[in-house]
Amino acid sequence: MALAARLSPRFLLAWRLPGGAARPRVPDAATGRPPPPGVCYSCRCHNGPGTTPCPRLPGAPASAPPAPRPRRPLLGRPAALPAGPRRSYGTEEQPRPRQKTKMIVLGLPNPVQWVRTRLHGLLIWAYLDPEFSLAEFAEAAKQAFAHVSKLLSQCKFDLLEELVAKEVLNVLKEKITSLPDNHKNALAADIDEIVYTSTGDISIYYDEKGRKFVNILMCFWYLTSANIPSETLSGAGVFQVKLGDQNVETKQLLSASYEFQREFTQGVKPDWTISRIDHSKLLE
Repeated sequence: MALAARLSPRFLLAWRLPGGAARPRVPDAATGRPPPPGVCYSCRCHNGPGTTPCPRLPGAPASAPPAPRPRRPLLGRPAALPAGPRRSYGTEEQPRPRQKTKMIVLGLPNPVQWVRTRLHGLLIWAYLDPEFSLAEFAEAAKQAFAHVSKLLSQCKFDLLEELVAKEVLNVLKEKITSLPDNHKNALAADIDEIVYTSTGDISIYYDEKGRKFVNILMCFWYLTSANIPSETLSGAGVFQVKLGDQNVETKQLLSASYEFQREFTQGVKPDWTISRIDHSKLLE
């Protein structure tokens, strides 16, 4: 009853229209009086125009009408519309990145040879060089093979004098200078095209002067795009590689053997040199 008495003077009073129709009376609409300053929208709606101003901090903006609450869907979240194909407004299509050739080679080494190389690697680590690691050496030999083979294909022999033994380099000069251009290009092995690396043999020996030497033979298999007739390289594998939507590229699998030598005599510089280079089917 108290609530009805409070609301009746403002919202429940009605005045008669001609013909007996009744219309609810809207506060402040008939009189056209401006709302009192300092009264928020919610207070004017619920308490009428004769309310006291709402307390407000100095400098704070006047409160705006409350935003309507969003309606919740009746049956949960609406189903998402199927996404159509996106339309491209560019005049030219972006070029696709070139895909790299990737090949996985499963090698089955001789178990006796594998145990022998690991055992000799432990002997080098235990008696000659405590920082020696066969895995790190194989990775460094792979990078050296890519660098030296590229210089050989370009006939830059002067840059190989400190990397390759002198007597080996003299023999290579005679062989490589007489090769055709396509065979020279096949000598170069890109480091990303080396598909398999293996430790062939490790030897530890002393010469007649008592100097200590270590020789490590590394074998590499790599792909090349050099244009070499198949009948020239008998026994070499030929692969046709298709990269996405690009043209089919023919590559050949070649092998090479590099032997690295180091003298472990006390007082000698700890440098590895290449004492043997053999590119199968190319430098025979």
